[in-house]
Amino acid sequence: MKELTIGTNDAGQRLDRFLSKSVPLLPASLAQKYIRIKRIKLNGGRAERDTRLQAGDVLQLYINDEFFDTPREDNAFLTVASPKLNIVYEDDHILLMDKRPGLAVHPHDGAEYGRTLIDHIQAYLYQKREWVPRLENSFTPALCNRIDRNTGGIVIAAKTAEALRVMNQKIKDRELDKRYLAIVEGSLKQKSGSLKGYLFKDAKKNRVFVSDKPQPGAKSCHTDYRVLAEGKGLTLVECKLITGRTHQIRAQFAHAGHPLLGDGKYGKLNKNFDRDYQALYSYKLTFCFTSESGELAYLNGKTFQVENVDFVSEYFPEYKQRG
Repeated sequence: MKELTIGTNDAGQRLDRFLSKSVPLLPASLAQKYIRIKRIKLNGGRAERDTRLQAGDVLQLYINDEFFDTPREDNAFLTVASPKLNIVYEDDHILLMDKRPGLAVHPHDGAEYGRTLIDHIQAYLYQKREWVPRLENSFTPALCNRIDRNTGGIVIAAKTAEALRVMNQKIKDRELDKRYLAIVEGSLKQKSGSLKGYLFKDAKKNRVFVSDKPQPGAKSCHTDYRVLAEGKGLTLVECKLITGRTHQIRAQFAHAGHPLLGDGKYGKLNKNFDRDYQALYSYKLTFCFTSESGELAYLNGKTFQVENVDFVSEYFPEYKQRG
């Protein structure tokens, strides 16, 4: 419990507005709940959120110590009162989430603190008391892979340090089979094949460039694909990443003359279709472990899939996703 005495400069404010300034990590909705259930008291008794504070009033705050900390990136999860997650799978070690397009996975992607996927994951585990930050020396739940802000699909989060270590190694060793669905413009001559080339990343422009021949600083890129459906000048394809470079699928198809629908960075926005984000979704994940897997061995051979991808239903309603 912490007590706050109202001074002259704070007098006259509503209780809820005073709390938003003095305890900025406490979400407004949670503050209202705590006022209602008397975990926030005024002069030892009940108060209302619109109560006007007077000089000399004493607030008793029966809330966790974490909320009194200074706002930072690593405690932004505290500002999330109601985590919103589309959970594909969960156990004691990992979480698989279906990330919707438009949601950033980390603050570095230009999102505000408290508004990213990792913030919602940490808030979810914190509120379930599966993760108690003050009892940990260094570990925090973390993402094992990431997806572009405007791409949707399965993202893996580790709930334990060992799970994070193992999963990061498996990703590095390419012991995960990740499949993407994409809609590209035009018709592909080959109904299945490979896109191979060399990809150079321009960090300042936050984009990549693909060439057919080796270039200084460029890395090889390889994507396998197969056509699933065609119509109205569009093609639905399934892609398998052989390498995992930044914007690989988007840049390679654009280089091949078939940019992804809705991708304004590597193609041109097609006015004939109303789409805000590139039609790209990491929809299927299979664990294909070939080496020691520690506490995650039980995942080997398992496949997880997003059942409904919006652009498939919209542009190819006749196509039924299969497991």
